Amino acid sequence: MITIKAPAKINLFLDVLGERKDGYHNIKSLLLPVSLFDTIRIENRARNISTFIPSPCRFPGISWPFSLADKDENLITRAAKLFQKCTGCRKGAAIYLTKRIPIGAGLGGGSADAAAVLIGLNRLWKTGLSREQLMEIGARIGCDVPALIHGGAICMEGRGESITSIRRFVKRDFWMLLIYPGFAISTGDIYHRYNHHKRHPSADSKFELIMSGLQLGRMPLIEKGLFNALEKTVYRKYPLLEMIKKRLELTGAKHVLLTGSGSTVFMLLKKKEEGGKAAGLIRQQIGSPLWTRVVHTIGKQEVRL
Repeated sequence: MITIKAPAKINLFLDVLGERKDGYHNIKSLLLPVSLFDTIRIENRARNISTFIPSPCRFPGISWPFSLADKDENLITRAAKLFQKCTGCRKGAAIYLTKRIPIGAGLGGGSADAAAVLIGLNRLWKTGLSREQLMEIGARIGCDVPALIHGGAICMEGRGESITSIRRFVKRDFWMLLIYPGFAISTGDIYHRYNHHKRHPSADSKFELIMSGLQLGRMPLIEKGLFNALEKTVYRKYPLLEMIKKRLELTGAKHVLLTGSGSTVFMLLKKKEEGGKAAGLIRQQIGSPLWTRVVHTIGKQEVRL
């Protein structure tokens, strides 16, 4: 048996560089893992792959039908079956998921779970694949999976296949408040709606600001550089998210950003204690049960397979 944590991620920077011939988009993004984890437990079984969710996925303050995809089609099961096929391993596994990362939230939960399964099976079955080989398998499951197999603070480019570690540039980790509105967003739908012909003119300078802020440990530089090219597209379809951002900004926050294609927005904090106060204010002002969590980045942690 093996147990492995699958961390959520946030995007400090996400630029869309253009549409590819294969229908996907070239992107450039800075990803940092944060201290919010799903837990995967894997046990050896006969040849079959089975996925179990021991307890319902419940998030305090949110009451909506919360479900994963069919057990045979979700990313966890697909990852395990693909790993089995690629390695030729005749073993099977029972995979137990404890879900804490909201689904369709821009936090990479499903991709993180798939990455954890590939890493976990590689250890449990002693198949000896390198990180690069695992990342190649992961790329067949989803664009974010190779990045989350690599782990740590990274710059991701292309469709997601070009990954560069920036862990050595991260001076310190920092706190943030995650705000999830209780609904999922389809990444494919947002990219389909996005106008890739109008690239933001200051995107490159914002990228440099964030990198400088990470290297110097200066939060104001990171705040000034926060950028997500998909943000306006998401806000047009989901105005509640823009309302949350604007209400936070009215309380004095100057560093609120959508992560990925949503639906989570995050607010950088100078200290942990600010998070609880901001969460209470935004719930009161919006008048709906928002899921919130104060987390910190873990981009400085060493990645081990």
